[in-house]
Amino acid sequence: MKTCVVFLAALLLPTIHAVCPDKEPGLQPWMPGHSEDHRVTISNNRTVLLTTSATVHSIEILSGGKLVIADTNRPILLRTKHILIGNKGELHIGSPDCPYKGNLTILLFGRLDDSDEEHSYFGRKYIGVGSGGTLEIHGERKLSWTFLNKTLHPRESSQNSYLFQRSWGNRGIIVHVIDPKTGEVLHDDRFDTYRSKNESYRLAKYVDGIKPGLILAMMVNDEGSNNLEDSAKKSISRLGSKHIGSLGFRHPWTFIVTKGDVSSVVEDTAVYQGTKASSEARSAQVFQSSFGEHFTVTASSQWVQEAEWSNWFDRDNERGSGDWEKLSDLHKAYPDCLCSSPLDIQAETHDGIPSNQTGDVIHKKHKDYGFVCLNKDQTHGLCHNYRVRFLCGKLGKAKFIHMGEEVDGVDMRAEVGLLSRNILLRGEMEPSCYGNEACKFFNFDTFGGHLKVEHGFRAVHISGMELQHMGQQTMGHYPIHFHMNGDVDERGKYDPPTSVSDLSIHHSFSRCVTIHGSNGLMVKDVVGYDTLGHCFFTEDGPEERNTFEHCLGLMVRAGTLLPSDRDSKMCRDITDGAYPGYVPNPRQDCSATSTFWIANPNNNLINCAAAGSEETGFWFLFHHLATGPSNGSYSPGYTEHTPMGQFTNNRAHSNFRAGMILDNGVKTTQADNKDKRPFLSLIGARYGPHQDSDPFKPRVPALIHHFTAYKNQYHGAWLRGGDVWLDDCQFADNGIGLTLASGGTFPEDDGSHQQVKNSLFVGESDNRGMPFPDKRIWGPGGPDLTDRTLPRGIDFPIRGMQIYDGPINVQNCTFRKYTALNGRHTSAFGFRLNNSWQSCPNNNVTNITFDHVPITSRVFFGEPGPWFSKMQMDGDKTTIFHDIDGSVSEYPGAFLVKEDNWLLRHPDCIDVPDWKGAICSGHYAQIYVQTRNPASLNMQIVRDEYPDRPLTLEGALDKRKAYQQFQPVVTLAKGYTIHWDQAAPAEVTIWLINFNKNDWINVGLCYPQGTTFTILSDIHNRLTKPTRKTGVFVRTTHKEKINHSHLARGYFYWEEDTGLLFLKVKAHNHRETFAFCSVKGCERVKITAIVPKGSPPSNCLAKAYPKHAELPIVDVPMPRKIPTAGLHSSEHFLEIKLESYNTRHFHIKKDVAFTEVNGKTLHQPEDGVHLTVIDGHDGKVVDTKGFRNSILQGIPAEIDNYISGLRDK
Repeated sequence: MKTCVVFLAALLLPTIHAVCPDKEPGLQPWMPGHSEDHRVTISNNRTVLLTTSATVHSIEILSGGKLVIADTNRPILLRTKHILIGNKGELHIGSPDCPYKGNLTILLFGRLDDSDEEHSYFGRKYIGVGSGGTLEIHGERKLSWTFLNKTLHPRESSQNSYLFQRSWGNRGIIVHVIDPKTGEVLHDDRFDTYRSKNESYRLAKYVDGIKPGLILAMMVNDEGSNNLEDSAKKSISRLGSKHIGSLGFRHPWTFIVTKGDVSSVVEDTAVYQGTKASSEARSAQVFQSSFGEHFTVTASSQWVQEAEWSNWFDRDNERGSGDWEKLSDLHKAYPDCLCSSPLDIQAETHDGIPSNQTGDVIHKKHKDYGFVCLNKDQTHGLCHNYRVRFLCGKLGKAKFIHMGEEVDGVDMRAEVGLLSRNILLRGEMEPSCYGNEACKFFNFDTFGGHLKVEHGFRAVHISGMELQHMGQQTMGHYPIHFHMNGDVDERGKYDPPTSVSDLSIHHSFSRCVTIHGSNGLMVKDVVGYDTLGHCFFTEDGPEERNTFEHCLGLMVRAGTLLPSDRDSKMCRDITDGAYPGYVPNPRQDCSATSTFWIANPNNNLINCAAAGSEETGFWFLFHHLATGPSNGSYSPGYTEHTPMGQFTNNRAHSNFRAGMILDNGVKTTQADNKDKRPFLSLIGARYGPHQDSDPFKPRVPALIHHFTAYKNQYHGAWLRGGDVWLDDCQFADNGIGLTLASGGTFPEDDGSHQQVKNSLFVGESDNRGMPFPDKRIWGPGGPDLTDRTLPRGIDFPIRGMQIYDGPINVQNCTFRKYTALNGRHTSAFGFRLNNSWQSCPNNNVTNITFDHVPITSRVFFGEPGPWFSKMQMDGDKTTIFHDIDGSVSEYPGAFLVKEDNWLLRHPDCIDVPDWKGAICSGHYAQIYVQTRNPASLNMQIVRDEYPDRPLTLEGALDKRKAYQQFQPVVTLAKGYTIHWDQAAPAEVTIWLINFNKNDWINVGLCYPQGTTFTILSDIHNRLTKPTRKTGVFVRTTHKEKINHSHLARGYFYWEEDTGLLFLKVKAHNHRETFAFCSVKGCERVKITAIVPKGSPPSNCLAKAYPKHAELPIVDVPMPRKIPTAGLHSSEHFLEIKLESYNTRHFHIKKDVAFTEVNGKTLHQPEDGVHLTVIDGHDGKVVDTKGFRNSILQGIPAEIDNYISGLRDK
């Protein structure tokens, strides 16, 4: 199909002044002819101008040699195995002020197994810029990528008023005349220069008659050259066209000019490729209206591939008589996924065996009917299980929905990238894979070309170029590769700074742009599409100050080179560098393919987009030590403390694992028996940015501004810090919108915090997507239960903000369209599933707005079931956060806790059953209980006020570790006992976490009779590592005396009959706001015990209580509920409190049973049952009714009759 399009959009580009390298004096015309054996050397200050197509073995430009490509109106094809630009050698194709306007293709040919000796540095099939070399490539300037300006629905074209589709009535040259003052199309016409010479004469007259100063936009639709006469060619040439004279059969051609101003010409042409491949010409020019506004005129002319195969379809056979894949049934099952009139049909088994090779008798196989195999026709009585696909005419229409608008406040416009450029660097490929390890994973040839820049180059600037079939599945060979160049900007004395811009890199076999040991490179307006392995890639760790601006990466797939490139199959099959006995864990060691792989945070990402990666859009990770040839370039841990560069206005969507990850590192040591994983496998790492990358200097928060993440299957963003602060971000239609993590035990950078402010979270937007053939992630969603694409499964618990670790702050954020369904828990706030780690009581939220979020879906703490598992891990049980202003719970200053955590509850806590949580008040902190000898035990902790509600913890660490750590959140100023499922450990260290000065709790630890103790207190500095003893605990025979402990001297009470060792743990130093430990370090109490051998499990519960039980006391009164008039949402809580007694004392009024509704108390002085009727719409009490026992015993139906008489609504 052929299309032509003109559209207008706002844009601003710089003024151009022409200085053309092919017009320089002294250039010698060069026409080397065609010979694959011709080895060319251009040296000794020889300067040549290539004026025609050529085939040579290789070109080496050395010692002052210079090669310039002529900018002619004839396409040039240069075919060679390699181009080496050595010391003082230069290759020029256009210049910044005179972009190349002709059509140039450089084709790199050769096979991996060629007998030629490969270059020791550059390898094979390359353009190599060596030390002292210069490479200047400057193609035409075009808009590299933009956004759809309206939504494109399936089977719909991106047409507007000026779109012409293929038909004989619109064939020829299309002309639009535009008013430069307003941008309005004044008139347009079509000239069928394929059919008639008279149309050429009419075209010439029409063009000559246009007034000077008006804008002409011209393009070919279908075919325009057959009867294009000289009169029309001359008229258009006078306007400034260089290509109209050589226009060939069905060649796409576009041309924009302000009549009378030849310098304004923008022109493009392409060669018709038949039905085997698409070809496109595209021109764009910016104009300024008389109102000062800028508008763009874009002309597009293209032939696209005529047909393509659909996806495979396999319907469940409800007939039971065979395998029925009827076209009519498939249309019903998969609307908008299949054309109405297929050109062909294919059928095969799920093992890939064609239907004509299975031995089955096929009842019907026809493109207009479909495929049918009947069991009764088979000798063995059963058909194979088949799938089918159809060949459909490719009519330039969308296969899926592509958004071109903002949806629910989130910019979801689809990106549109330009792939074709007038300068093409392309690898010549074999028809299939051959002779190397990559063939285990790919059935196509992956030995493409590559462009590599060596340290010490003189100048490299590449713009306006298309790179196709570049990169190799071997290390060091990528489409664009800056290798160990050091500083390539002004710091490296490069003026102008080195840059690559306006590139399209597509169908690449290894990455897009690789920056290796190089700093200060500008990568701008680069489109990467369909590549293997990380697309925009920084390699060793020391790469800093590079800028990725307005870059787009689409469809990034797994490659074989690094563990992080590999998918699960590759991870299992490729174990090079692993220690014997290594068993891969693909989701942890590998599986990290990313569009942007940033190994040092000090790089800039501005206005970039990442979509369709097999794993992640943007991934910031860390090399604890610089790797590869960069080894030794920085001190250990440098990058983990390096402040982040600019990260602004980026977007990520349609990725699997996450839109963005800031976490993890790579293994920087070789495999050994201790750690068998291969070098550069994915490992854990922690980020804490500080000034000058020095953890002893002030923190420098990593700022993430206006990041948009939507339609990512798992995480919108997973960010671990350190100070990591987000502002003005948008998250929509992700499995989990945002997770801010610090550390599962301690934050690595104590005193830091993560925060998100002024941001929008959308659970299920109006962008409902469309079903894939297998419908695995298609199901009901939202309050209306309309079918839509779902992140991971129909029962996956969608969450907006996932609260994890801490401390975190969520401020001034809006949550929109989170609605839980029957069988699926959706919530604005949720928690990490299957979580064994700490939960910080200083996690807080404030100024939260809910829009189309039922009050029941604001928070969900979890319950046993799918995805949540058994809810038995420590972190599942200890979740908590602080609702500072009550914008979530309606109780300002309240804490939200899990409903069954009796370490944190008190009698006045308010249960919210839909949340599986409770609203409480209190002063909370944490204790970390570290145990050694043994470390494999479980711990029970009991609050003295609730002795029948113990909390059992398994510990945060692997049971095989040398120590275990239990991390409960506790209510301060209370007493607790601790018990074990084995004999008590010989060493227990209690860390006071999030304790302010003078905060305390009393603890009784269970030990066997006959145990002796040594107890001391100390302060441990986790940054500098020293530990300072601060005091000792001595035994007292009076339990009350433990409350008189002071810093240097504490007391413990050993109650041997119950087996409880009592002591008071108290903080003696101030703590900064977000710090886990005090300003002097972590305050600890260390108990060393000599436990009698063979002791039974140390569980003292039966002896401890009721002896040490206490009545529950509310130390911090519950906050008052925000009045209904002060709430922003139409829904609000109705607080109901019930108290019932089995005895009553008439002289004490408060001991009478009562019902309390929103603070109004209704007493029940009589015995029996008391009913209170409340209007569910406004919360008002409608009626109260008492039924005395004596009445119910005589007339038991009376209560039933009363209830039956109540109205339903």
